[in-house]
Formats: sequence, structure tokens, C-alpha cells
Amino acid sequence: MTNTDFTDLPVVVAGLGVSGVSAARVLHGLGARVTVVDGGSGPGLAARAAELEALGVTVRLGDGASLPEGTELIVTSPGWAPDSPLFVAAEAAGVPVWGDVELAWRLRKPLPGTGEPAPWLAVTGTNGKTTTVQMLASILTAAGKRTAAVGNVGVSVLDAVLAEEPYDVLAVELSSYQLHWAPSLRPYSAAVLNLAPDHLDWHGSMEAYAADKGRIYEGNVVACVYNLADPATEALVREADVEEGCRAIGFGLGAPSPSNFGVVDGLLVDRAFVQDRAKNAAELGAVEDVNPPAPHNIANALAAAALARAYGVEPKAVREGLRAFRPDAHRIAEVGVVREVSYVDDSKATNTHAAAASLAAYRPIVWIAGGLAKGATFDDLVQGAAERLRAVVLMGQDRALIREALERHAPDVPVIEAAEGQTGAVAMTEVVRAAASLARSGDTVLLAPACASMDMFTDYGERGDLFAAAVRELANPLGE
Repeated sequence: MTNTDFTDLPVVVAGLGVSGVSAARVLHGLGARVTVVDGGSGPGLAARAAELEALGVTVRLGDGASLPEGTELIVTSPGWAPDSPLFVAAEAAGVPVWGDVELAWRLRKPLPGTGEPAPWLAVTGTNGKTTTVQMLASILTAAGKRTAAVGNVGVSVLDAVLAEEPYDVLAVELSSYQLHWAPSLRPYSAAVLNLAPDHLDWHGSMEAYAADKGRIYEGNVVACVYNLADPATEALVREADVEEGCRAIGFGLGAPSPSNFGVVDGLLVDRAFVQDRAKNAAELGAVEDVNPPAPHNIANALAAAALARAYGVEPKAVREGLRAFRPDAHRIAEVGVVREVSYVDDSKATNTHAAAASLAAYRPIVWIAGGLAKGATFDDLVQGAAERLRAVVLMGQDRALIREALERHAPDVPVIEAAEGQTGAVAMTEVVRAAASLARSGDTVLLAPACASMDMFTDYGERGDLFAAAVRELANPLGE
């Protein structure tokens, strides 16, 4: 299916989450005959279903497997796995499956006076996507562009492409799920920040996961931005089918060679988008302009700067945008200092790669870790961080996996395990008190769990909020 005329087209939307509801509304507004399927049930889904049914959309709750007769297109929410029965049936029937990103890409409208849609500057990676895209949006805003952070963050990508007042350029965060279901996506420029095992239960293998990430480079026009410290990202660039003249641009924390971005004497520099790059470099700002200036966040800033410069942004706007940027909560954020011990919330570190970046930013550390491992192993993480660890507090369902890695690679590091069965505020209060008992003046107590949160908390946000609350209680036990 190549056209974008949806009039009277029988379309199934898989999933009644935020992206599914948005897709159903958009498709219905375009004249499609929409049926939404979702295997779940409950008051929340029922309320959303009622709203869509009032518009004339058919909703089938408790049925996420069967393909309605006559379906000509499926638009899926990102989390639905490729081996879901609905998609198996669709493949057998020759019905295409798109994600919300693919739908948005096909619905783009030309900008007034240009005849071309707003370019997409796209970012993916195992970790750092949201921060990098928000940095990029801040830089583009500083350059005077109407823009937004969209996709897997901020504004819905569908809402962005259909906005009444069009955007000049979009900073687009894309997950591996979204990329899997976006076969015709062709960004103006794109970056893969890093690659580490994650969501392998969904993709089936590391090779499949990496291949889906690599889709972001297909058809790039100006720059494929990759991480000099992660050869797997460069390999994806080499495999990509790009437009003639598109360049490979690396970023890293050392002094950059020509065509790359890096750091020299505390300054962020560009040796890619300058005249006579063999001899010259453009100063984009200082390390201190990055908030927070942790090593992995400096790398994020360089990736954002590279995409902005590929779009033509001047160095001054890069500096202004980085200075104006404020990170979201639960991303390596200091929440308090109690008795000369710093407490840092990086609850967003839900996998080993993200936790490793946090652990590399501090020493000595009392590390709070554990939760749902999602199939991860922890030997490399522990081995790399062992010399930085003062002590460890473990919590959550899969704590034993981390404990065993500590026994193998950091046997002398003290470990306290929180009581099993506790959840929410009670559990986090115990964890923080245990960490405080192990910490010394000058230490950092770091919540970087390397695991998902749903065994003990609603999500990583609640986990981080309760950590901050427990730290405040530690600082002021009488509530004064």
C-alpha cells in the first residue's frame, strides 16, 4: 500500500493506549473505517473506548488477536511485538502493518513557500534519547526555529505533523519499536547514540534489535551521526543506504579528528561543518554549559549539536540552547545533600547500559540497584564499576542476579538487601536508610537501579519520587 487516501479504507488500530487513541482519531478524521482492538480490559480502557465509539469508531476490548475481515491496513502501537497473533494473521493475509511514526511520515504536509515537509532530525539509541532530543529542540529554538521534541517524548508525532501552525523542523525521538514499524521513514539527518542489549524479548535477538535501530539512517540526506566510543553504531552507518553526499559524523569525548565532534580543553568543538576542517574547528560551548556535565551527558550534547549543525544552526545557538536546557526529572538529578553525602536520582537508568553511565560519573558510590532485570546480566556492569563502589543496597525481584555478580567481581564491597515483599514508600524508606548507614562524608548515594521498576513501584517516576521523599525525610526526620 503506497497511497495516503484513507477514505472508506478499513483500518485496524492495535492498542488503546495514547498512541492508539491518537491514531484512531486521526484515521477516523481522514475518512477511514476504523476498528480498534485491544486484548485488555478495565475502567480506563472502557472509558477510552466509549470516547472513540461516540465518534463512530468500532472498539473491540479483550480481543487483540483476531483480524477483522476485509482489513487493508493495521496501525499498531509501538509495544505490540512482531510475533503477536494479530500480525501473524496480517502477514498471512498480506495486510501491511504500520506504526504511528510511519503513519505520521506519510501524512506530512509541505511547508508554505518550500513545497517540502518539515525535516526530521531523528535520534535513537539504547540510552540518552530523550535528553538528546530535548537538547536538540532547545538548540533549534535558540536558533529561532519553530520546533518540538516529538515521537517517543513530548508532543505526539502525529499531532506534530498535523499541527495547524506548521513546525520548521522536528526533533524526533524514536524507539526500536517505532523504527521496526516505520519502513518508509527517511530522516534529514539522524543519530544512534549507543547500542547495548535491551528489549531482546521483543526483538528476538541483539542482531534484530540493532537492525531496527539502524533503520534510522536509511535515506539520510546530510549526516549519519554515530558514537566514536561505540563501534556498533558506526557499523550501522556503513550498512545504511543514504542519499548521495550524506556524511558519517562521529562524536566523542576526546579531541576530534576532521569530520567529527569532540572536546578540547573543556570546550565542545565541531570539526565537521566548518571550512577547511583539516585545520579549523568551531567552538560550540563549554563542558560547563551542559546540565549535568556528566560524561554521558556531554556525549548527548555533542550528538545534539551535530544534528543541529547538520541542519545549519550557527555555533552561538548551540551554546545558547545547551545553556537553556533543563533535564527531566529522574535523570542523574541531585535531590539532596545530607551530612555531606550527596543523593542522586537516576531512576530512569532502567538497564545496565544506563546504569553504567551513571556509575561512571561518581566516586565513591553507595549504589542502590535492583528490580526487574528484563533478561539482563550484570557481570560487565559490576566489573566496570567495582572500584567506584563503597557499598551496595539491593532491592526488587531480580536482586539475586546483581548480588551474584557482586560476589564474583566485587566480593569485598558491603551489600545490604532490603526486606523482600515490601513495595512503594515503605520499601524506599528502608532502602535509603540502609544506604545512609553505609555512606561516608563525600560519598554519593546513587539510585541507578539497572532494572525496571514495576515489581515494587508504578513506574520509574514513582520510584524516583519516593527516593527523593525518603531523602528529605532523612534530612528532616521530624518533618520540621
